[in-house]
Amino acid sequence: MKMSSAFIPSLALRSPVGRKAGSHLPTRLFSYLSSRLDGLDKPTVWNEFSPLATKHGAINLGQGFPDWEPPEFAVEAFKEALSGGYNQYARSYAHSNLANVLANKYSKRLGLEINSEDMIAAAVGCTNALYCALQGLLDKGDEVILLEPAFDIYDAQVKMAGGVSKFVPLRCNDEATNADDYYTLDMDELEDAISEKTKVLILNTPHNPTGKIFNKDEMLAISRICQKYKNLVVISDEVYEHIIFKGEHLSIASLPGMFERTLTLSSSGKTFSNTGWKVGWAVGPPHLVKAVTAVQQWVNFSTPTPNQEAVARCLVIAEEPYSIDGKTYETYYDYLSNSYKEKRDLLITALESAGIKPIVPNGGFFIIGDTAKIACPDSYLAETTEASPDPMTRDWALSRYMTKEAGVTAIPPSAFYSPETRHLAGNTLRFAYCKSNDTILEAHEKLATFEYEEMI
Repeated sequence: MKMSSAFIPSLALRSPVGRKAGSHLPTRLFSYLSSRLDGLDKPTVWNEFSPLATKHGAINLGQGFPDWEPPEFAVEAFKEALSGGYNQYARSYAHSNLANVLANKYSKRLGLEINSEDMIAAAVGCTNALYCALQGLLDKGDEVILLEPAFDIYDAQVKMAGGVSKFVPLRCNDEATNADDYYTLDMDELEDAISEKTKVLILNTPHNPTGKIFNKDEMLAISRICQKYKNLVVISDEVYEHIIFKGEHLSIASLPGMFERTLTLSSSGKTFSNTGWKVGWAVGPPHLVKAVTAVQQWVNFSTPTPNQEAVARCLVIAEEPYSIDGKTYETYYDYLSNSYKEKRDLLITALESAGIKPIVPNGGFFIIGDTAKIACPDSYLAETTEASPDPMTRDWALSRYMTKEAGVTAIPPSAFYSPETRHLAGNTLRFAYCKSNDTILEAHEKLATFEYEEMI
């Protein structure tokens, strides 16, 4: 049967002899993409700044992943899982051993009995758990409340699920020096954003990119608002739950009346410095967990079994005394928070050496720095890139300037705002301290010798 090349895009786009493959592809090629991807197929902040750091030999304090290996017990747990017969499909909900460990962990935290059979769903990282949850919960046109600055994946996944993001910015209290008090949520503004179309509110605590931890009073206020709306579900992203420097982590699902309407997400990546293992989970009532599993069974079916088995073992070991460098901690989690607090403090000193005012976080991976004292050259403000806003925002231009001239790369927080509120990020940059002490100290040396013009 002879077919017209009009029906075979690859024939119509065949590369002429001597021409580099792909160099001739017409713009119309992108018409083959679903309209759900409109605006999502362009380069992102991540595509720009990591390569830029590499090109200029800069210290990359941008992307949030550790630059060291997982703890030895985690590596051994993975080896044992691989050789221990855990190499076939797990049950779609979750590998039983992981589900049992998580059920025990969250039963204690939430103060109720979590059934491992239908109240736990494993996923390929927290981002996959969120993707499945939104696909399973949203109908076209449903609205999702995002608190800005919001991790950029949230808005993209809402769009891919057919939903509409409604943004509520955290307001800045310039009198405060710590992230918990500096970033405040106006509860009236939050409630004004909720309508009969609102289906989901995404809460992230500890918060990326600010490091803010929502306190109990704030969470109670959020919960009271949510409970006024029968069909409003909270998705709580808690991946930084064990990196807290003062106090204890609080899950909104533990508050009165919230468990039945909350899906709690987390993962192993931040806790065990194994972001490449991609093991995440969702915990909640069966009717919400099913939103994740009903989608996942038709996508990746299950999360890799040896990864889940290794993480199950890690979660048990993490509760035990942990010894390293001649010092013993009550648990691995205690060591983790102590280690990150030391890194945070090193980065605070480094930023201050360059005239950057740190907005001190009480948890997480990141510090927002106030760069108001540093003048950004007009030549950088006049640039445009494939990933940048148009016109380029000050924080984006300043991050490029510091990458090239200071040798230290940060992430512009405007990447975490909607176009209407990008101006709120203008004088700030996000710096990651999930790096070795040596890396942070090297960044300190570069920042301390960075010569810049001060703003008048």
